[in-house]
Amino acid sequence: MFSTNVYSYINVLNKAADASWLREETILNNLANVDTPGYKRKDVDFQSVLKRELGNMKYHTLDSKVDHADLSRLNVSTYIDAANYSYRIDKNNVDVDTENVELASEKIRYDALADSISQEFVRLKTVIK
Repeated sequence: MFSTNVYSYINVLNKAADASWLREETILNNLANVDTPGYKRKDVDFQSVLKRELGNMKYHTLDSKVDHADLSRLNVSTYIDAANYSYRIDKNNVDVDTENVELASEKIRYDALADSISQEFVRLKTVIK
């Protein structure tokens, strides 16, 4: 039996897509609570988790970094963005325009990740033929 890391990129892309989906849900939750007094916006930060896990090793290839990544540490969760000061009287810090821009951006990111996953499977299928 041989060992292979053929699904390494797909697994990382899958984790990124999961994080993107969570961020979309979080942004939609922020928009739903735009009129809730005292509500603080929430967000998800997958990029820093991925960067920390893959590291900044200057002389290692991306393939090497992905192959040695511990995918169990690529889990993200929501955090409260309390640093975003609110000028509103009700202390809510959700800005509808900002959230809509972030939602559109995240939708594009999710679609790109889904397309990348699909393309990885197409490449594998081509190699198998």
